[in-house]
Amino acid sequence: MDAQGRGRGENIDPADQWVLNPDTGEYELRLSTSAPQSPVPGPRRAGRSARGGAARGRSAAPGRSAEPAGRGTREREKPGREVPPQRRRRGAPPEEPPGRRGRRPAKKPKAKKVLLWAGGTMAFVVLATGVGGYLYLEHLNDNITSVPDDGASTGGFSKDKAINILVIGTDKRTGAGNDGYGDAGSAGHADTTILLHVSRDRSNATALSIPRDLIVDIPDCPTQQEDGSQKVIPGSSGVRFNTSLGQSGRTPSCTMRTVTELTGIKPDNFMVADFNAVKTLTSAVGGVEVCLAKDIDDPDSHLKLSEGTHTIEGEEALAFVRTRHSVGTGGDLSRIELQQQFLSALMRKLKSNDTLTSPSKMIKLAEAGTEALTVDSQLDSIGKLKDLGLELGKLNVKNLSFTTVPVRDNPAETVKATVVLNEAEAPKVFDLIRNDVSFTEVKQQKKKEKAEVAARLKGEKAPASEVRVRILNGGAPGGSAQETLSWLQVEQGVDKSENAGNAPAELSKTTLEYAPDQAAQARRLADILGLSGSAMKPGESVTNAQGLPAISLTLGKDFKGAGVSLTPPDKAPDDVEKSTADKVECAK
Repeated sequence: MDAQGRGRGENIDPADQWVLNPDTGEYELRLSTSAPQSPVPGPRRAGRSARGGAARGRSAAPGRSAEPAGRGTREREKPGREVPPQRRRRGAPPEEPPGRRGRRPAKKPKAKKVLLWAGGTMAFVVLATGVGGYLYLEHLNDNITSVPDDGASTGGFSKDKAINILVIGTDKRTGAGNDGYGDAGSAGHADTTILLHVSRDRSNATALSIPRDLIVDIPDCPTQQEDGSQKVIPGSSGVRFNTSLGQSGRTPSCTMRTVTELTGIKPDNFMVADFNAVKTLTSAVGGVEVCLAKDIDDPDSHLKLSEGTHTIEGEEALAFVRTRHSVGTGGDLSRIELQQQFLSALMRKLKSNDTLTSPSKMIKLAEAGTEALTVDSQLDSIGKLKDLGLELGKLNVKNLSFTTVPVRDNPAETVKATVVLNEAEAPKVFDLIRNDVSFTEVKQQKKKEKAEVAARLKGEKAPASEVRVRILNGGAPGGSAQETLSWLQVEQGVDKSENAGNAPAELSKTTLEYAPDQAAQARRLADILGLSGSAMKPGESVTNAQGLPAISLTLGKDFKGAGVSLTPPDKAPDDVEKSTADKVECAK
């Protein structure tokens, strides 16, 4: 069964049976106490393929109780206990509900936050808490489809670090009603791609759109095949970005590697959805309000809307985000702007009380989201999605910025069909994201913490001739430690320096570690190198080749060459084109 066919009226919707008890302040499942016990379907994971498509839509056999191992039998044997009900599988014959009261928390709306991310041909939804007990969570787990990340990710997001999620929308045709979109018979391209960066302190986020027609180099992609074997898919130079997925057997991990090659940012996780995702997810949330500055009648996307505001969902929502010929300059960049406006409106809807306090919508979102997505193998359970949702739920929409990779027309083309990187502007945008800099005016550190970091640079600086330092390569290009050593000795007078080889582990950023009595030396070296206070790490001294105490300089992946300042920007330039999710904009 395809995503479009799920959730029709003939099925029982458990959301309709949750009732708020005014005496307890909790939601309860009100069902007939005289009804016979219904069978409890268990997890279906064992029958799913690596891509998970075959397992969707299967129903439990009528009258059969397939319970989680070691759980259902014990519960039946205990007098006075009944097996809690689970949502009936779609396609199974109607059954009378069991006589059992259930509960779900309604005390704290924040604990039920769901983040839905949908636009063009991509979407995702994250359930931030359990909504129907153990069995219902197992049902949601069973909905999730995952594929290997092939080692292209960081290994998954961390709660104490910045988060980078790659959201990929494909133009693969699945389900009914999609014949007007995408290429017939296509395995699916990376048609709509957004790199979502969430700051370490969760105060802000940046959604970076990557044009599908951007000319890039796709690296070789080690890829796990369906039979478990490994295959390296050869890379390509000077090709469209959208061919990083689906072509020549490329999987989402290839798109992830291409993004890393392009931006220097290694994503933590990826999420993939096709055309049906935007249909089912917008319907689940009750529609999204969009604004048009003019009438649109686009025969290619089948969108026909008048000037003004409209609430759209399902097929109409898909047509809206697929429209490009009737907005802006009629190209893919104009469609990206339209999608960003749509996403902003969607975020406002999801952050509203109308969504967060509605049990019915929460359950529908959980169902639609887990069925619509394909995620990487590091994000393959409702528990992991919950943890991610709690992190993303901390965002304020006014600090969620949308921007696009700076590009220019391809100078090699007479008829402009593709774009190339704007080499003057794009690196600035990538650096801002890599350095966790907000595109909006927001405090990224607590005042006390910020003051402590700034204080590391203040105070007496030792003469360069007194600085004793060991230099290690912790992720910089080969030869960087020796290059820095020569530069410090010959041009900066730091004679007491030595090359200590490779560091035990790679670092994303260059660091300078020192003991308290070496602070003056550290401040002098930081001044010479152009290091920020955040790069200075008070700690312990090390011993150099002569057995004397020294400070330790580890060159990270951000190292750009001897003499190049490593002080990151503290704000986005005013000329970077961006929009924020809290502002209502009308498509032109």
